[in-house]
Amino acid sequence: MIIGYDAKRIAYNNTGLGSYGRTLVNDIAEAVQPGTMLNLYTPGTGDDALRRQIKPRTNVRYVYPDNGIGGLSRATWRTFGIVKDLVRDGVRLYHGLSGELPVGIKDTGIKTVVTMHDVIFMRHPEWYGWLDRKIYAWKFRKTCREADRIIAISECTKRDVMLYGDVPAEKIDVIYQSCGTRYKLREGEKKLQEVHTAYMLPERYVVSVGTIEERKNIILAVKAMRLLPDEISLVVVGRPSKYAERVKHFVEANGLSRRVRFLHNVPADDLPAIYQMAEACVYPSRYEGFGLPVIEGIQSGLPVVACTGSCLEEAGGNATIYVDPDDVYGMADAIKQSLKGMPGRDERIATGMQYISRFENADVARQVIQVYSRLLGADL
Repeated sequence: MIIGYDAKRIAYNNTGLGSYGRTLVNDIAEAVQPGTMLNLYTPGTGDDALRRQIKPRTNVRYVYPDNGIGGLSRATWRTFGIVKDLVRDGVRLYHGLSGELPVGIKDTGIKTVVTMHDVIFMRHPEWYGWLDRKIYAWKFRKTCREADRIIAISECTKRDVMLYGDVPAEKIDVIYQSCGTRYKLREGEKKLQEVHTAYMLPERYVVSVGTIEERKNIILAVKAMRLLPDEISLVVVGRPSKYAERVKHFVEANGLSRRVRFLHNVPADDLPAIYQMAEACVYPSRYEGFGLPVIEGIQSGLPVVACTGSCLEEAGGNATIYVDPDDVYGMADAIKQSLKGMPGRDERIATGMQYISRFENADVARQVIQVYSRLLGADL
């Protein structure tokens, strides 16, 4: 039995989509019965460190396009050229891990599962360029029609898929995002000191992790800094965008340059230490399909502050404090309640740890395997 995966994000993406794929594949590889092979189809080798996060196993292998394929063809292979390779390899089921399926797969008889992370490009088109919206919408509607099963990573995403994709509820399985447990492992004092020195981190800080774009709304946490004690800083970790330049201009114009730090291109190996040395995690995003940094923050032993309006309440449970995405005073107060020494902080951390156990590893993999088994009519 061979199961194929769209593994581009596994090899190339160090944020949410990549983490989802790597964790899920590792857990499924360990849980399936002997004789089940997992083929990871990716247009290139990507990032060595990310690719190596897939644990070496005899039932997992990467599959690349033929060496003779040029750059443009390689870039479009996972959409237009991969199907012939799936047929050649005898793939019985193909899982699109990042919301899309290749053109022509429905005609092959290969069973298909797709994970929908969010439909933000349709709910909030103002955050996307015209061409991107058109491409994403075309892929989304086509995938909704053709997929045998759809996995939504939250109830919020399920509602959006039903609304914008005209998909019946019975075609969708809600299986929360699979989250590894590496953020639970405490870094040694040597590693903590190395990271603290390398990034010149403040002595006391709140951390926010995620692409620095308008939807993530980091400006809310930046504005809240003006209402917090001077010794508290904000460390923002993520890939920048044009929006990031606007935020940095606000920081400079309001005399916050000493208290707001931006870190880009942080290796995955350093991120746990940056989390663990913080006093709290803040994730002020206006809209998410799941919100992995909320769980990473809780796993790192931090109280978390997030925003209302999407699925973040599902990710953080009752232990997380939620504020309106435009409420600067509410954000500042929530951060104050999360600092070391504040009443109830330790209880929130413990409650959060208990809540997020539902997202970790084996149980999520088991649910996905059950979806596969029902489609194939065979136990995996």
